[in-house]
Amino acid sequence: MGTNYYYRKNKEEVHIGKRSAAGLYCWDCKRTLCKGGNAQVHESCNHHGFCNCNWEDHCISCGQYPKKEGLESSSAGRELGFNTQKYNKKTGVQSCSSFTWAINPLELRNIRKIEDEYGRVFTKKQFYELLEECPIQYFHSIGIEFS
Repeated sequence: MGTNYYYRKNKEEVHIGKRSAAGLYCWDCKRTLCKGGNAQVHESCNHHGFCNCNWEDHCISCGQYPKKEGLESSSAGRELGFNTQKYNKKTGVQSCSSFTWAINPLELRNIRKIEDEYGRVFTKKQFYELLEECPIQYFHSIGIEFS
């Protein structure tokens, strides 16, 4: 489950990276509920995106339990196209997304228009708002082709 983002450079499509639903996250403590940390949020999920084995049922720092989210408000719902809500700052334990960068983020300095794999167009400001739902960011794939 994920969405790829691109920009055009001299009629060529450049892959910026991929946003993926990344499970439960405590937005107050800034930590994943994955027992393996940020590096393993995508490792123990089944094909439906549900992770049952290597996840805490509450934040081990503050004790908060997850807020109820449906497809119309969750990160998984965002990836599937059901969550079309404006990006809002989250609090407590709620779902999050990760973002895996394919380029150095500094390359976006002069880019004005970004498009996702479904043809939706974003301004750079809108794209950065979208990244606010991605507190887990990976930089290990910069320069590597992936989808």
